[in-house]
Amino acid sequence: MSSARFSLDAPPFASLTGAGVRVAVIDSGVFPGNPHIGASVSGVRIHIGGEIDGDFVDRIGHGTAVAAAILEKAPGIELLAVRVFDRTLATSANVLAEGIKWAAANGARLVNLSLGTSNPSRAAMLGAAVDDAMEAGAIVVAARESDGMTWLPGSLPTVAGVRLDSSFERNQLGVSVGDWMQPVFFAASGYPRPIPGVPAERNLSGISFAVANVTGFLSRLLEADDTVRDVSGIARMLRAGK
Repeated sequence: MSSARFSLDAPPFASLTGAGVRVAVIDSGVFPGNPHIGASVSGVRIHIGGEIDGDFVDRIGHGTAVAAAILEKAPGIELLAVRVFDRTLATSANVLAEGIKWAAANGARLVNLSLGTSNPSRAAMLGAAVDDAMEAGAIVVAARESDGMTWLPGSLPTVAGVRLDSSFERNQLGVSVGDWMQPVFFAASGYPRPIPGVPAERNLSGISFAVANVTGFLSRLLEADDTVRDVSGIARMLRAGK
């Protein structure tokens, strides 16, 4: 698939930081004291049974590393942690759907979901959550495919779906040009700064960090135009800025 390439240091991204853009990270939570966070963070935990409490603190490091990767690209964002994992990167599609809806209802403009499900029976549930998010003004950024598998909700047409492409530099964003109104986003993986106490193979590579890089890029776009409410609006901005 052919793609256009954009650089973090060139229009339409240059000189922007994501200031004022609220970004929700649906993951294992965030550890506020991590030196790579450095931002005010609030959030919740959503339990398998549907209960919600205020314990968004990360116990395994994945969500913290994802948030740090987003902040590297867009240090001006407002960070919202939605903890859906406990000690492993496993939860239910229902919890993911509730996390998406909660994030949008609480002011998120971008919802970063580095993981997902390959179960097609969950398409309707997750699609409804994405639709609710769009109505509230939020755009979901999620893994589209990895390791030969297609993921939900990242493969839905109204989601900013991401593919990992190691041919890109870390400061580059790729956008498919076959259909500008339903683009696929490409980004590199990897994150150079170590997360204390967290194994690099768990947190510093893979599709999770390609998604985080794309969220950082899109945070800058939404700072430039806070009227954008869907993926096609993002595509129009990129096409105009190319």
